Amino acid sequence: MLLDGKKTAAEILNEIGVSVLELTKSGKKKPHLAAVLVGDDPPSEMYVRAKIKACAKVGFDSTFIKLPNTISEEELLNKIDELNNNNDIDGFIVQLPLPDHITKSTITLAINPAKDVDGFHPENIGKMTLGLPGLRPATPAGILELLKRNNISTEGKHCVVMGRSNIVGMPMSILLAQKASPGNCTTTICHSKTKNIVKYTRSADILIVAIGKREFITRDMVKPDTIIIDVGIHRKPANTEKGYILTGDVAFDEVSSKVDQITPVPGGVGPLTIASLLLNTLKARTKKF
Repeated sequence: MLLDGKKTAAEILNEIGVSVLELTKSGKKKPHLAAVLVGDDPPSEMYVRAKIKACAKVGFDSTFIKLPNTISEEELLNKIDELNNNNDIDGFIVQLPLPDHITKSTITLAINPAKDVDGFHPENIGKMTLGLPGLRPATPAGILELLKRNNISTEGKHCVVMGRSNIVGMPMSILLAQKASPGNCTTTICHSKTKNIVKYTRSADILIVAIGKREFITRDMVKPDTIIIDVGIHRKPANTEKGYILTGDVAFDEVSSKVDQITPVPGGVGPLTIASLLLNTLKARTKKF
């Protein structure tokens, strides 16, 4: 059975749109999201434009700031400072990846935590870890919404998270282990140094795969009642008009017929990340977490 992230994301966006209408009817300002893109990476630009398109759909104001690949770190920090101090901007993102000459952690730390709608700033990560109100990392937050809105029970389940990035893997494992709903899982993190990974994947009730390796999870690595969330996205060469198809970290064609539920790629986690980003922007605007 498919876990339709696109459908769940549409529900969230519809709810956000209703909230925006309520704000504007009461004479309050629309939420305003800004997106900063450095360089000419086509997938990154496509993703940013999808976010801007979603803003228009829910009634947000949006600003797309495209900067050259040659911009210095100091110049980018000046732009971030400008956005931090612009009262018209409620939240903003700096799209990853960044050029090699710019340090990602320096940029993350420079963003005002109250406008950090990606949820990457250490202050927001700390609040998440302690279970305090704040802006949650967008992809893990979207996955929680997918589980909740599809009535997937997590309490007492063994959740295996493949990948330990600060963007997905680590926050996902923390959120699912917390005393909450969804939550109350027993969580295991697997990564490149994990020995006998199959032992863990075969024991997973919920398997969240975010390792950046195309079609890494195969049919023999999972049990029949597993629920799989595939966070990966890759271009696989194919005889199509574009010359490729999109696939994930899971070999979907062979795994989907075996497991209980699985997210597709595309149409799974990607739309949920965008919906969560906009939900964070609404929260940043209204200060309701």
